Amino acid sequence: MNILTLYGLPDSAADDFAEHPDWHVISKAAFTSAQAESIDVILGWDAVGAELIAGPNHVKFVQAMSAGVDYLPLTQFQQQGIQLANTSGIHAEPIAESTLAMILAFARGLVPAARQWDNEARRPSMWLPAGKTAVIFGTGHIGRAIARRLNQQGMTVWGISRHGNAAEGFAKVGTDEQAASFAENADVLINVMPLTGATQHFFNAGFFNGLKQAPLFVNVGRGQTVDTVALRNALHAGRLSGAALDVFEQEPLPGTDSLWQEPCVLITPHISGTVPHLREAVYQIFKPNLEALAATGQIVKNRVDLTAGY
Repeated sequence: MNILTLYGLPDSAADDFAEHPDWHVISKAAFTSAQAESIDVILGWDAVGAELIAGPNHVKFVQAMSAGVDYLPLTQFQQQGIQLANTSGIHAEPIAESTLAMILAFARGLVPAARQWDNEARRPSMWLPAGKTAVIFGTGHIGRAIARRLNQQGMTVWGISRHGNAAEGFAKVGTDEQAASFAENADVLINVMPLTGATQHFFNAGFFNGLKQAPLFVNVGRGQTVDTVALRNALHAGRLSGAALDVFEQEPLPGTDSLWQEPCVLITPHISGTVPHLREAVYQIFKPNLEALAATGQIVKNRVDLTAGY
């Protein structure tokens, strides 16, 4: 089995590969186009991978380095019978902690940043999470991790998902079609939706115009699920009390974008999912998939439904 590594393996992989002499690693630096038709597995993704599968190839499995896979040619994978695994789960705890930090920053008056001694002006807008209602859009690994954190703060947590099935940590879960009714009286809205055809600009003018409580909006999902113009308009119209944004339709967010100047917008540069020792965390998904692929031809961990997009 020939494995093209577009992303480096951890040091711990050396012993495992020594035990599998039929697992041949080809680094990106060593790869040549003459080897394209011999590659069975790709770790990571970039232009090299895209060029490889555009021609005759033998690829059976691609291991993505991210939870979201909207940037990958899913239709092409489906047509060629290429299995795909994501890294869903490994980013859940860091994103949950970042989300809680963002919420607390707004609740406790850390946003907007103080430029003068304005304590009496600032106090009326401060609040406590306990007793507030949060709606999390996405009830997978990340959504459930966030729900646990918010439950610990005494918040009531509702969820929205495509299927509407009950999920741990959520007082109730609705479908995408119920999103407006769940959101209209919420205090905090948190987006962790994947980007699919159904979620593109899910948060649009119609959605924001239906809000009644001027909630805080947190986006740690995908930038293109939010219509940025509609978001700006909602902030200016008082439909939102603030926004904590880690992802954007255009990344990096241009320095000229007016979001940088909004006093009640907290911006982080797509870092909420940062995981210490990422290579090792990915390898804990990649290794069992390699073993299963060699034994049965099928991967067993974090397999992406190519039709659904996650």
